Amino acid sequence: MKHLLLTSLVLFGLSTPTLAQDVEPQHGVAMHGTVKYAPDFKHFEYTNINAPKGGKLTLSAQGTFDSLNPYIVKGTPAAGLSFLGADMITESLMEQSHDEPFSMYGLIAESIELPEDRSWVAFNIRPQAKWHDGQPITAEDVVWTFNTLIEKGTPFFKAYYGDVDNVTAPTASRVKFTFKHSGNAELPLIISQLPVLPKHYWTDDAHSFGSTTLTPPLGSGPYIIDKIDAGRSISYKRAPNWWGKDLPINKGRYNFDVIEYDYYRDGNVALEAFFAHEYDVRLENTAKLWESSYNVPAVDRGEIIKQELEHGRPAGMQGFVMNTRRPIFQDINVRKALAYAFDFEWSNKQFAYGAYKRTNSYFANSDLASSGLPSAKELEILAPYRSKIPDEVFTTTYKAPKSDGSGNNRRNLRSAMKILDEAGYKLGPDGIRVHETTGQRLSFEIIDSNPVFERWVLPFVQNLKRLGVETSFRVVDSAQYQNRMNDFDFDMTISVFGQSSSPGNEQRDFWGSAKADMPGSRNYIGVKDPVVDELIEGIINATSRDDLVVKTRALDRVLLHSYYIIPHWHYNKWRIAYWSHLEHPETLSPLSPSITDTWWAKQ
Repeated sequence: MKHLLLTSLVLFGLSTPTLAQDVEPQHGVAMHGTVKYAPDFKHFEYTNINAPKGGKLTLSAQGTFDSLNPYIVKGTPAAGLSFLGADMITESLMEQSHDEPFSMYGLIAESIELPEDRSWVAFNIRPQAKWHDGQPITAEDVVWTFNTLIEKGTPFFKAYYGDVDNVTAPTASRVKFTFKHSGNAELPLIISQLPVLPKHYWTDDAHSFGSTTLTPPLGSGPYIIDKIDAGRSISYKRAPNWWGKDLPINKGRYNFDVIEYDYYRDGNVALEAFFAHEYDVRLENTAKLWESSYNVPAVDRGEIIKQELEHGRPAGMQGFVMNTRRPIFQDINVRKALAYAFDFEWSNKQFAYGAYKRTNSYFANSDLASSGLPSAKELEILAPYRSKIPDEVFTTTYKAPKSDGSGNNRRNLRSAMKILDEAGYKLGPDGIRVHETTGQRLSFEIIDSNPVFERWVLPFVQNLKRLGVETSFRVVDSAQYQNRMNDFDFDMTISVFGQSSSPGNEQRDFWGSAKADMPGSRNYIGVKDPVVDELIEGIINATSRDDLVVKTRALDRVLLHSYYIIPHWHYNKWRIAYWSHLEHPETLSPLSPSITDTWWAKQ
């Protein structure tokens, strides 16, 4: 997903306070200080403006798809389409650079206007911006897009843009968003990421925005949808006469004539297909495969290039996610105890050659991650909630349970047994723990859509059984999995909560009480905690980078000591394997390898 966003921001070139009527249009905005690229910049530094155009890039995707509409809850959208920001066929008002903490530059909008109190934001549409059918992109398209996403789009939009009071189009080329409250530093920039959709296309009688579709929709971006084999493949070809090809932000980008995604249901089949050159690039997420499965002739001959590239991308949190809507997971002691059954150290050696780092923060691999005991500034934030949050927040440094890696996890299991005994869960005659008062049986199902996790899950399941916890693991197809997640119809699953270097409004969707009962939201855990809600609002309204960091660490501590997730691991490098007819810029973005838009094919 796009790197979402910010807190305190300063307009480029704005050095003195101004009245709202004196706001000057700017080519870009930065989160802190000034933007890296001046108004006359030629291209992003992580692109190669001399990259040749042409050729075809083939990529792989997992699972299947049944829709070309990524903006609604229904359906599984095809690879290459995104519900937020620009994608293969759709453009946003502005676009983020990927070599700055957070800066936005004009795309459809040639400039942005923002008053000092951040009570509104306005965008001025480029006169040359056009849809693929040749019609101009107008401010009315932006107004229609925003209102439609709020009314008919995935619930994410209602939360993400919840502080917008209204949007108007004073002229055909100017759109203005007025906010319910001033001082939300993040909101103007996330508004600039709004994907702009064609009103005239979606409001005619032939198209229905609220339905899934396999009819290629109209866009304005660098590519158009070319060929579709429903559920199996989708290809995009370069849009003829694309209006934006000469913008500085697009120089050296979108170099392939055709980009195709082929779908694979099975990861092993996908790997063999890569070695057979059925597709061109593979981002390897499995350490064991990277170490043991790439000993093939094509690698030895140099036809496939293997690279590990360090990045500065926040890792977020991946782990076993407990659905607190289920009665057994409403007890914090149960959630805490179950974590002792996951023997990461042994599994890391067995399945990942010891490559992974254990995750101990929801904002891992970034300066936003909490560590040690709370600082004085963090205590100022947390102290008013002392009676409402776990005491451990103030007294204990969070560390996921650690074993000696021998595979003998008895010490941790004894700790778990003690916690469960004290919580009232006693072993029954069949070896399964039952609560002595409520009769609640400790039994649940783990679901996932990716069978590759099975080798990590099964030892966890075996340890749980040793505790007297009845557990099963079930792999379901991607469509069923998505439907169950949308409806919160699961006990435990494996999920990732990705984070940016500038957390903000998206935290409401992850942990906000208002989203706990809203189908399709990403509050999979079901968090309903007024303290968490207040901490989220503090992050959204942070006044500086330092303020953002302190408030994010405070939220991190409360989430960690609530034991909603049994943390997995993270890795601070990209493992990339690619066929040698491809090349990439010498300097890649620290946030994304940007394969589809900065790489090229040798001529």
